[in-house]
Amino acid sequence: MRTMKGIALAALALGVASWTGCDRHSNKEVFYLVAANSALPYWQTAAAGFNHAAAQFKVTAKVVGPSNYDPQAELQELQKAVSAKPAGILISVADVSVLQPEIDSAVQAGIPVITIDSDAAGSRRLYFIGTNNLDAGRMGGKRLIEKLGGKGNVVFFTLAGQSNIDERLKGFKDVLAARPEIKIVDVIDTKSDASVAYDKAQELVAQTGAKKIDAFVCLESACGKPVSDAIKRANATDRTVIAWDANSDTLDSIKTGTIDSTIVQKPYTMGCYGLKALDEIFHAPPSQLAKDFGADPFSPYPVFVDTGTSLVDKSNVDLYITSAAQAK
Repeated sequence: MRTMKGIALAALALGVASWTGCDRHSNKEVFYLVAANSALPYWQTAAAGFNHAAAQFKVTAKVVGPSNYDPQAELQELQKAVSAKPAGILISVADVSVLQPEIDSAVQAGIPVITIDSDAAGSRRLYFIGTNNLDAGRMGGKRLIEKLGGKGNVVFFTLAGQSNIDERLKGFKDVLAARPEIKIVDVIDTKSDASVAYDKAQELVAQTGAKKIDAFVCLESACGKPVSDAIKRANATDRTVIAWDANSDTLDSIKTGTIDSTIVQKPYTMGCYGLKALDEIFHAPPSQLAKDFGADPFSPYPVFVDTGTSLVDKSNVDLYITSAAQAK
């Protein structure tokens, strides 16, 4: 009887130990988020999601990346992360030609890599988490047609070389193709520099007559506020500004009416889901990490996880402002 009781107590003690002290996670497991422009509120939100998931799992999260748009500097941060041999890397790809070789090297070295926000589809990354940017651009295009009444001149502010932003522009163009009276006058590469966006908007808003610009569309988060500021300063209340992402200054400008609307992505979700996905891969790795999972019909991973988008205007902006405050 004493022997059976001793066995039972030992089993119970082992079970309690497995619940309390033998969790599969450890703070020695380090996951990296490599951001393309870490000073932007967008990437600070993504980092918050990444850090939140790390705190839940009790693992270590490191967020790195240049404070401005600089693909070479991002490459250096990626190389440092790879050399640390982490449990996994989440990365937004500023320039595929610059970053893809190092992504491939990381996976070949046994480090899981998942892309978020901006993809490197031809690389060895396992899959992509982010926005269906083509559909998001089409959503914006429909709003633009509605605001212009089907005719007018429009300029786009973009960031050349990033596949996600190129897809947004294509989405707009797809919708506008059926509206020949809406003319795309220019596509301006701001290089994610707010001052470039402001100066160019100030120059364009002064044009009159047949050259008058009726709508200003910002395809990345850094230029919405400076473009709207330039138009506000010119007192050009008859112009439409469509922005991108849910920066607090963008949402405030929607409330005051200087920005009509913005297309909102879910960077917090990208960061949070991305770390959880890397953790799963780290603890249950495939037999061949460097295989082409996109072409494998029996792959354990998707090709693309769409985190969703929505259009925010005066009718629902307060909901987003409240949600952002609660997430802090």
